[in-house]
Amino acid sequence: MAQAELDQGAHFDAIVVGAGFAGMYTLHRFRQLGMTTRIYEAGDDVGGTWYWNRYPGARCDAESLAYSYSFSPELEQEWEWSERYATQPEILKYAVHVSERFDLRRDIRFERRVTQAHYDDTAGVWRVATDSGDSASAPLLIMATGCLSVPNTPELTGLDNFRGKRYHASQWPHEPVSFEGERVGIIGTGSSAVQAIPVIAGTAQQLTVFQRTPNFSVPAMNGPLDPEFVRAFKSHYREHRDYHKRGLSSGFGDLEVVPRERTPMALTAANLSDEALDAICDSYWQTGGARFMGAVADALLNEETNRRVAAYVHRKIRETVKDPQTAEDLCPTSHPIGTKRICVDINYYETYNQPHVELVNINRSPIERITASGVQLADRHVELDTLILATGFDAMTGALLKIDIRGSNGQRLADKWAEGPRTYLGLMMAGFPNLFTITGPGSPSVLSNMLVSIEQHVDFICDCLTYMREHGYRKVETSLDKEDEWVAHVNEVASATLFPKAGSWYMGANIPGKPRVFMPYAAGVGAYREVCDRVAADGYRGFVFH
Repeated sequence: MAQAELDQGAHFDAIVVGAGFAGMYTLHRFRQLGMTTRIYEAGDDVGGTWYWNRYPGARCDAESLAYSYSFSPELEQEWEWSERYATQPEILKYAVHVSERFDLRRDIRFERRVTQAHYDDTAGVWRVATDSGDSASAPLLIMATGCLSVPNTPELTGLDNFRGKRYHASQWPHEPVSFEGERVGIIGTGSSAVQAIPVIAGTAQQLTVFQRTPNFSVPAMNGPLDPEFVRAFKSHYREHRDYHKRGLSSGFGDLEVVPRERTPMALTAANLSDEALDAICDSYWQTGGARFMGAVADALLNEETNRRVAAYVHRKIRETVKDPQTAEDLCPTSHPIGTKRICVDINYYETYNQPHVELVNINRSPIERITASGVQLADRHVELDTLILATGFDAMTGALLKIDIRGSNGQRLADKWAEGPRTYLGLMMAGFPNLFTITGPGSPSVLSNMLVSIEQHVDFICDCLTYMREHGYRKVETSLDKEDEWVAHVNEVASATLFPKAGSWYMGANIPGKPRVFMPYAAGVGAYREVCDRVAADGYRGFVFH
């Protein structure tokens, strides 16, 4: 793609960082408000996480009919998804289609990574610079940088000595990668690895999986979408969209033609026999998908319920994996089920029954170093042609903290967040006027269908800007008191669940030295939307206008 001319001293009404689904929808809505807007995007095309994550088997873990924009009834009716869970290429194709259908690309500058954003108190603008040499200013800055966009590369002795091919799951090459006849090693068994391992095993001569901590995974039960079901579903799309926004804790989607109201707290485990609980879990297991965690309503609130649901999954693993030791190694025991993002897979556990696939438990046989030709374990050396790192992300805060962001009086965001992220509603930080974060820490974010949360955040910001315009305000910020109250509330909600009991990336536990703070808002998209609606109805309580 040809590089557009650099912005030199350009001025806009708003600057947006990132051209994923959040950035594109922000641009679309800002145009409707008559605002001049520039997006800077590090990649050479739109799509955000679906531009970067091209590893084998990459697909969404939310229903494709729900993981899509709701703002345009025409768009949702005309676009046809092929599978229940869309693949990365299909989602990227959708993102490109949206960018072209709504003529968004002319205001996006690709291959421009924002390196700094400094607030000028005197002029009342944000001054933004990119690694390509762009310089621009705007009174409004929107950070649409994504929650899972900064890869985590582990500190492995000798990693740079490896002479074979090396890939990171979230920085996959754009050209095809073949594993035909190769000895492949993959480090990590999180969501990316769970999707990639069965696909890589299909062509590799030998696949060795190096696992520290197993994750719970449930079957996707993926398949082609039935055109007749899609037609019937789309005839009720508006009802589904409202249900995803308000009726479900996560907004992940539903499978009924007409959305069916549920009473989520009605079915708890207290009065369920083991047989009854297993029958309920069986039903959700056979249906497939991450909604398995909703099979029993108090699974993320009650330790005994959680133990029983986890025991059910352990039994399914042992029934599937033939080698008893491998099965035990794949059974997670270090965290309650669901407190790390549950994986959704296609034949993951079955893959370990193939004779050329080996699971290495690195708690028993630690990785001592990476060598020029493979991985040296405590008890042996594993020869490899290709090494894959599926080691996750510096989630939620990583992308923001990689940019030199400075607010009023030169305050650095990195200093403000030194002990963990602090926001009001996951949208603003005290001391950083006219800066909004999309799906930031303190919002449902990664615990939700991201498209549902993105649209809610962007719509809230646009309504706030309209309010400012109507009242003659030019600047909005929040106070430390309101920030403190919201952080306390987010922690209170998290403490009522089992989430803090896991060393998860929700807590920043996968990054050495990162503060242990539960970052998302665990009450769900419906409850969060109600909070935001009340804030707006009360004259944007907690926001200060000038």
